[in-house]
Amino acid sequence: MKGNTTSWVVAGLGIVATAIGSRLVKGRFGAGVTGFGMAHLLLGALDMFRPSINKS
Repeated sequence: MKGNTTSWVVAGLGIVATAIGSRLVKGRFGAGVTGFGMAHLLLGALDMFRPSINKS
């Protein structure tokens, strides 16, 4: 899998986890799931702009 595809998958999973945490589950657990999803969304977006070390 290419690096850019991996970034999109991680960001997409972050969107799904954030939506589940904010819509379906309330309370502290919901806040944790929402934060987990937002972290994945941020990491996926940052990974898209990271310069690659190995240019094949």
